[in-house]
Amino acid sequence: MVKRCSYFVLLLLVKQTVFSQTIDKVINASAVKRIEKTLSSDAMRGRKVFTPEIDKAADFIAAEFKKAGLQPVTGNSFLQEFAMLRNTPVSVTARVNGKTIDEKNITALTAQQEISINQGSGYKGIFVHATDTLNMLLSRLQRTGGNYLLMVDTVHRGSFERLKRGRSLFTPKGNIVLVLASEEAGEYSIQYKQIVSALPLKNVVGILPGKSKKDEYVIFSGHYDHLGTGKANAAGDTIYNGANDDAAGTTAVIMLANYFAKQKNNERTIIFAAFTGEESGGFGSNYFSQQFNPDQVMAMFNIEMIGTESKWGTNSAFITGYEKTDMGKILEKNLEGTNFKFYPDPYPDQQLFYRSDNATLARLGVPAHTISTSKMDSEKYYHTQEDEIETLDMNNMAAIIRAIAISSTSIIAGKDTPSRVTSESLKR
Repeated sequence: MVKRCSYFVLLLLVKQTVFSQTIDKVINASAVKRIEKTLSSDAMRGRKVFTPEIDKAADFIAAEFKKAGLQPVTGNSFLQEFAMLRNTPVSVTARVNGKTIDEKNITALTAQQEISINQGSGYKGIFVHATDTLNMLLSRLQRTGGNYLLMVDTVHRGSFERLKRGRSLFTPKGNIVLVLASEEAGEYSIQYKQIVSALPLKNVVGILPGKSKKDEYVIFSGHYDHLGTGKANAAGDTIYNGANDDAAGTTAVIMLANYFAKQKNNERTIIFAAFTGEESGGFGSNYFSQQFNPDQVMAMFNIEMIGTESKWGTNSAFITGYEKTDMGKILEKNLEGTNFKFYPDPYPDQQLFYRSDNATLARLGVPAHTISTSKMDSEKYYHTQEDEIETLDMNNMAAIIRAIAISSTSIIAGKDTPSRVTSESLKR
């Protein structure tokens, strides 16, 4: 019995060693440095949206996806192109239930220069109650492409004001008019005029089709945009290279694409996405989320700022919104026997779960979390010109990416399915 037990222990150790050697050949410090160095180079000029350099970065990522053997997201292209609309209201007049509505209490999500609606216009009326989640509802309605009039309970004033201040959205399929009010709309007449300008953007997306569960998706993502250039610092540097934020996350996505493409054993379809516009309001991930049925997305691993040690040191990272699903527990189970540890987000007051590209899909119920190591209470180079590759630890980055790959195996294999995010667990 002792000999037999020893044999199985030895066999397990051999398998673990072979697995480790296999993953190390693909995900290692040298391979990580090659990609990170390119994305955070001065030649990329900080990868700001609407610049030639961010297009250069997108082309580089697309080439890496192609080289890995992924399938393009559209036809022969890895570029998921869309337009961000910058809307400037010109005039608003409205009467609802016989009362004149102050224009500050009206906004619209529309690509049209002018809309005029009343109760006979075919708009579906919806009252957004105090217990509803406005952002979640908007995401769902925008997916339908229909026309809606939302009477929004005044408890949502904060979300409503943030929506108005944004003044930008990607090209909507329908029109949504929102009125901040305390009653449902019966008889109404609303005229809304604005100036609309379209600005082109592009995500970079590659697909690795699954085998037995190809209609179930697992997403690995990070944003590739950053702040561009600005006023020179004391050293005369004007470029916000964004090596950690978030060339590091994009590097991880490319590394994972290479690894899983070589494994060729994913039962679920894996989608690898590099988002644009995160620094400008999450426009890339917002548009991306509209292209998928959230019920088919089993998990999302969003990767943000993994280039520096976490507060616990090397071989560790944290998961935002850890308590909202059991995904973290699944990842921990898959990492048993390794020296890597995932922790719950230690900075809950900073609301990081809502501040990265996981948030849009999470609001639709997807177990979508961000993995990070950033010490948000003391990250020295966050949003500064000093966020350069020399400040990052390539060996630790490689270890984190390997841990993400290992921890996701049972989800990719279709053996584990994380619980969904409930509306009750989300802030309004």
